[in-house]
Amino acid sequence: MTPETDDDRTTIRTGRKFEQEYRLDAAEAGTFLINLGEQLRDDDELTISTDEWELPFAFGEPVELEIDFDGVGEPELEIELELPGRTDEKAPDVE
Repeated sequence: MTPETDDDRTTIRTGRKFEQEYRLDAAEAGTFLINLGEQLRDDDELTISTDEWELPFAFGEPVELEIDFDGVGEPELEIELELPGRTDEKAPDVE
């Protein structure tokens, strides 16, 4: 599937693989997480965007949250959130 372009911003759609990594200071990461959390709390769709791209995503339930702490050597905490895609399919009728 080809990405759509609107106002020079690429829209990431189903059928495309997309990955982007950022190295942020803690305050900026915290602001991102607050904004993400508010979208998760208030709706069943979210949109993540930059000046170059946007990724709209309709999510379903349950949301998977994983917390991984590695205290050996240089301590590291990893927090992962997985949102399943929402399907609009309906079950067939039983007659």
